Amino acid sequence: MVAILAERRSFVAGKWVSGDDPFTVEDPSDESVFTELTATPISEIERAITEARGTFDSGVWADLAATERARVLHLFLDHVEGARESLVATMMAEAGQPRMFAERSQFLAGMSLARNLIDLFLTMPQERANPVPVDELTRGRVALSIRRHEPVGVVTAITPYNAAFIMALQKIVPALMAGNSVILRPSPLTPLSSLIFGAAAEAAGQPPGVLSVVVESGSAGAELLTSHPAVDMVSFTGSTAVGARIAVQAAPTIKRVALELGGKSAQIYLADAVGRAAAGASAAVYGMAGQACVAATRMLVPHDRKDEVLDMVARAYANLVVGAPADPATTMGPLISAAQRERCERVIEQAIDAGATVVQGGGRPKELDRGYYLEPTVLDVPDNANPAAREEIFGPVLAVLGYRDIDDAIAIANDSSYGLSGQVYGADTAAATAVARRLRTGAVNVNTAVFSAYAPSGGYKHSGLGRERGPDGIRAFQEVKHLAIGELR
Repeated sequence: MVAILAERRSFVAGKWVSGDDPFTVEDPSDESVFTELTATPISEIERAITEARGTFDSGVWADLAATERARVLHLFLDHVEGARESLVATMMAEAGQPRMFAERSQFLAGMSLARNLIDLFLTMPQERANPVPVDELTRGRVALSIRRHEPVGVVTAITPYNAAFIMALQKIVPALMAGNSVILRPSPLTPLSSLIFGAAAEAAGQPPGVLSVVVESGSAGAELLTSHPAVDMVSFTGSTAVGARIAVQAAPTIKRVALELGGKSAQIYLADAVGRAAAGASAAVYGMAGQACVAATRMLVPHDRKDEVLDMVARAYANLVVGAPADPATTMGPLISAAQRERCERVIEQAIDAGATVVQGGGRPKELDRGYYLEPTVLDVPDNANPAAREEIFGPVLAVLGYRDIDDAIAIANDSSYGLSGQVYGADTAAATAVARRLRTGAVNVNTAVFSAYAPSGGYKHSGLGRERGPDGIRAFQEVKHLAIGELR
C-alpha cells in the first residue's frame, strides 16, 4: 500500500510550524481516524498575513518578470508531480474518493490545468494602449493612454473538501503568476493534501512569505484571513451560506471577493436526446457522490417520456458500484461526513413529504455497515417547488422533472436561486444551443463538457461573484490601472 503524505505541519512564510491544538482527520469510507494534525496558531496565521504583506510590498515576487515567475512555478509543479502516488493515496483517504477520480479528475487534470494556466497568463498582455478618440488626446495633450494590469496584493484562498487539490491549483497558480502573495487555507475536512504546496514552494525556492499554507479544525483562522486589513482579496469556493458570511467579513475593509458558491444545475433533454439521460444521470453522481457544486442534479425531460427516463436512470443507478475507494470496481465512494449524509437523508424525507417518489435508492447500502455511504437515489419529483428541486443537496440524489415544451423547460431551469452550470442535450445542435443561450447560468454544456484552463467558470445569482480559470479568472487576481502620459509643456 502506498503511504499518504507525511507532512503534518503548516507552512508559514517559509517555515514549517506546529501548534498546540491537535485535531483529527477521518477517512469517510470506514469512519476511522487516519491521521492527526495540529491547527495553525492564530499568531502564526497573523504572521503569515504580515509576511505576505511585506513580501508583496517589497516586490521580491511581484516585480519579477512573468517569465521568471513561470519558471519558479514550473519547478513548484515538478515537485508536486513527484509526489503523485502519495498525493493520490492521501486524497482517497481524506475525501473517500475512488482512485480513478483522485488520480484522473484531481491529480492529472489539476497538473494539466496548472501548467496551462501559466501558459495562458504568458499570452495575455499586461500593458496595452487604451483607445481614446483623437480629439480627446489632442485636447488633453495626451501622448499615450495605457491600460495596465497589476497584482491585487495579498490573497486569501479558501478551498472546499470535495476537490481540495485541484481547487487549490486553480486559485494559487493564477494568483501567483499575477504576482500576488497567497495564503491557502484548505477545508478542515481535507487539509492534508494541500500541505504539498508548502513543500513545493520550499523546493522551488520561492521567496518566503509568497505562499503560506495554514490548516485548522475550526473557522477562527479563516475569519481572520477574510477580515484582516492587510489582506486585499478573498477567493472562496464553498457553500452560498458561508460565502455570504465571507462577503460580510470582507466588507469593512472593502476587499475584493471572488466567490464560487452553490448550485442546483439542470440537465435538459430535448425529445430527440432522451436516450442520453442514463449517462447524464450517472455523471451527476459518479466519482464524487454528487458532492460537486456544478453537479446537474435536476433532470428535465418531456412529460410524455418521463416514465421511460425514470426506468432508464434507475437501472443506471442500480449498476453503479458503491464502495471502498481502493476497490478498482468502485465508481462512487462515500459522502464526506456523518453530518452530510444526514442532511441528504433529511432532504429526501422532505421531498417525499412534498410529493416525490423514490424510484431507486434512498437509503444506506445494506452491505456497507461502516462509512458514510448513501445509495445513488432517483426521485420522481412532481414540480420544481419540491425541496429536492430547490435545495443544493450535495449528495447522490437526482430529481427528475417533466416539462410541457421548451419554454416550460427553460422556465423550470431558470426558476432557481442558483445559476452555476447547466447542460442541454439535443440531436439538433442548433436547437439545443438556442436553449443554452436562454439559461441564466454561468456555464452551459451542450452535448459535451469542457474543463480547461482556458474556459471560465462561475455563477449567476446566489452561485457567486467573479470567475475562475480562463482569462477572466486570471484578471480576477489583478487590478486595472490607467496611465495617461503626456509631455510637460
